[in-house]
Amino acid sequence: MSRYTDLQLDALRELANIGSGTASTALSSLLGRSVDISVPNAFVLPMAEAVGTIGDPESEATGVVLGIVGDMPGSVLLLFTPKDAELMCGLLGVEAGSEFAVSALMEIGNIVGASYINALGQMIGMELEPTPPAAATDMLAAIVETVLAERAAAGDIALLLDSDLVVEGEDCSVSFLLVPDQGGVDQMLERLGV
Repeated sequence: MSRYTDLQLDALRELANIGSGTASTALSSLLGRSVDISVPNAFVLPMAEAVGTIGDPESEATGVVLGIVGDMPGSVLLLFTPKDAELMCGLLGVEAGSEFAVSALMEIGNIVGASYINALGQMIGMELEPTPPAAATDMLAAIVETVLAERAAAGDIALLLDSDLVVEGEDCSVSFLLVPDQGGVDQMLERLGV
């Protein structure tokens, strides 16, 4: 189904693992708590299949998106379930549903997403800069399709890097969706030498 080999997917997983590790360190500093990120899964999928791979398209989610500008334009989307969004807000001392909750989640997205993007750029030798974050709470399909539609004009492949984020023993699942512009996955693989 994938036009990428197992070796290439392993290389993308390792790239995601290092990026996720950098992101977890940044989040740990923000929260003042231990944060671990599991070994990520890496899927390279047609845009149309990406939504169903992430989860129930009709479930509610909060998404924080950061654009990527530079050598490989794209987007990074972090997804939180309502429970996970509430937990993260609580860890920052912000009441979920308050006027400050969205700002708190955007700040988490900004720190985690920017750390992730910067780590990717360093590993593949590309100039990648994050744009300021934006957030929305809606059905999972609506959030993901909006981000995918933004990039669909440039390409039809989504790179899904999915990790579980664990904060001091409380399971908090966060999905990372990297959507590079056309040729972005191939550029990364070329830089990795696979």
